[in-house]
Amino acid sequence: MNFLKPLIFTTIISFLCISCFKDSDDTVISTNSINDFVWKGMNYIYLYKDDIQKLSDDEFGINAINNRYDIPVNYGEYLNSYSNPEDFFESLIYQRETVDRFSWIVDDYIALEQQFAGTSTSDGMEVKLFSQPNSSNLMGIIRLVLPNSSANMAGLKRGDIFNAINGTPITTANYLELLNLNAYTLDLATYNDNGTPETTDDTVDSTGESVNLTKTEYTENPIFKTDIFNVNGENVGYLMYNGFTANFDEQLNNAFATFKSNNVQDLILDLRYNPGGSVNSAILLASMITGQFNGEVFSTEQWNSDNQVLLENNDPESLINRFTDKDGTVLLNSLNLQKVYIIALETSASASELVINCLDPYINVVHIGENTAGKYQASTTLYDSPDFKRAGANLAHNYAMQPLIFKSLNKNGRTDYFDGLTPDIELSESYLNLGVLGDENEKLLAAALADIGNTTTKAASEKPEKEASLRPFKDSNSFKPFNDIMYVDKKLPLKPN
Repeated sequence: MNFLKPLIFTTIISFLCISCFKDSDDTVISTNSINDFVWKGMNYIYLYKDDIQKLSDDEFGINAINNRYDIPVNYGEYLNSYSNPEDFFESLIYQRETVDRFSWIVDDYIALEQQFAGTSTSDGMEVKLFSQPNSSNLMGIIRLVLPNSSANMAGLKRGDIFNAINGTPITTANYLELLNLNAYTLDLATYNDNGTPETTDDTVDSTGESVNLTKTEYTENPIFKTDIFNVNGENVGYLMYNGFTANFDEQLNNAFATFKSNNVQDLILDLRYNPGGSVNSAILLASMITGQFNGEVFSTEQWNSDNQVLLENNDPESLINRFTDKDGTVLLNSLNLQKVYIIALETSASASELVINCLDPYINVVHIGENTAGKYQASTTLYDSPDFKRAGANLAHNYAMQPLIFKSLNKNGRTDYFDGLTPDIELSESYLNLGVLGDENEKLLAAALADIGNTTTKAASEKPEKEASLRPFKDSNSFKPFNDIMYVDKKLPLKPN
């Protein structure tokens, strides 16, 4: 494979190094060497390689790099012009604010792998931050509390409000520092409208109560809640699914076995807080919802021009992801539905959007909620090894990259939904009255049940709540590392000899 550099080249590059640092074990690591790994990997696989001149095969005499032992001096100088790998990686990203918002480099791939397996250091709550009314400070509203977590054991619940941590008011300048502490005290508050319909006198007042939270290693089961409702004499399944985590595919299939045995005729899939994950898990979920499209096109892939040509010429089937009736050798429990209700908000990303987009050409997908996040690209993990795989990774450091490698298209070619997928029934959560997840009176679930039953919901008929003064700032998925990744673990295209 001619994208692998000769050992002599790697050795010479190390002598060109002018910047070094130490890892957690005080091992001296060449920044130049890591930068070389970054450039090499991005040149090989990055989706937007064609748009970055510095990644061009001709930029540094790539043929000489790959096929001969002479090292272009300007390549070594280029690598040395960046003193840390993060800055170097960022310099190769195409339009960070508008196109590639989702490629990452990490200095600890162990944490990345744990995240993909559903394990992270967590206090067990997800929050949304808002600007406080009539104040420059922030307030947080808890939207999700995970079972058997620190937050759960402390008695916190969905809808609780807080305005300070360790007695320090939360601001746009300190929220990351405060919420990233491993142990802290959460100071609770209440929203006070002072008995008037206006928002000009609204305040967020401390209650004087506080709870102590500690982050521990936590494995989240993405199957947060399942239930079956009876609507007009027919069973309606409900699944709140919070992450496409491959380790829980078997449990997902078991949940659908329960739906199937109860003759579920309609399904409400709640992806409101699902930031994405495994593409394969998305295919399995879509195949469980349906079942009648086994072997048909679920999605196709579009890579950078080099890899697209390689795959089209040598392995065109690898560009197609198909509906399936099996997970390995295990038969899927499929419902053969012609219609599905999917709750999705702006926090629903990547693999969540993939399911919506790729089911749409086949069945009636009723999207309830908001425009989704707008992530249609997939990534893979590249390690500093000859073939970029985990085996043989450079033991001197734990850097790895998660670059975008292809974008997904549904059967009809739909992709590039940068502004997200538009809902059929537009509805947002009422953060001052969130309700109980999975309760039939919760606003978004009630809307789905009402549409199924062709009735008007109590939640839909309620007067608009006093939310005008709430200005969203950030949600916890947006500042947790690796949370909004749609990833694949598949054989990468090999350049011809």
